[in-house]
Amino acid sequence: MSEFIKTRLLDNNAALVQMLGLCPLLAVSNTAINALGMGIATIAVVVVTNFLVSLIRPITKQEIRIPLFVLLIASVVTTLEMMMNAYFHQLYLTLGIFIPLIVTNCLIMARAEAFASKNAWWVSIKDGFFVGLGFALVMFVIGVMREVIGQGTLFSQAHLLLGDWGHKFELTLLPNYDGFLIAILPPGAFFSLAILVAMKNRRDLKIAANKS
Repeated sequence: MSEFIKTRLLDNNAALVQMLGLCPLLAVSNTAINALGMGIATIAVVVVTNFLVSLIRPITKQEIRIPLFVLLIASVVTTLEMMMNAYFHQLYLTLGIFIPLIVTNCLIMARAEAFASKNAWWVSIKDGFFVGLGFALVMFVIGVMREVIGQGTLFSQAHLLLGDWGHKFELTLLPNYDGFLIAILPPGAFFSLAILVAMKNRRDLKIAANKS
């Protein structure tokens, strides 16, 4: 794994290190499919936004760059929202207000300002993809943890994202399981994120200890 990819997926993960985009990360990750859908949407928005920002950077004045970036992000998110409403309507209804709220995701603005506005379009696309992927992976893992512990299922309602054949992926891991309600409520999201952050910190400490 190259240093470029490793930095974005692990060492400086947007969710575990920078703590960006926590609103959708915590609010929509109550099931694996919801988390996967929002994760894919976030990747798409970061990639397209990075691409557009890098294209217009030679003609963008410093004084108006932030409002312009917000306008671009809002346009991309609106287009994505309309496409989800057309092709993944039930998932669109499930994710609800959190799709348009991607506009306020600090992760997207941070990459546009810190990277895409200073680099060529092909590097910006690569940056957006792996930063978004790192964020989406964390969201997906949290979704899996919360769904399994909270409901005893995995990939419940997969048909919302994959269509009718998604039913084949819906698994009941714990039959006759009454569930653990707190896991699918907001506190469960914070506990799950805390576990992943603790694991990340432990990994970093072990690597630092091995180097010393």
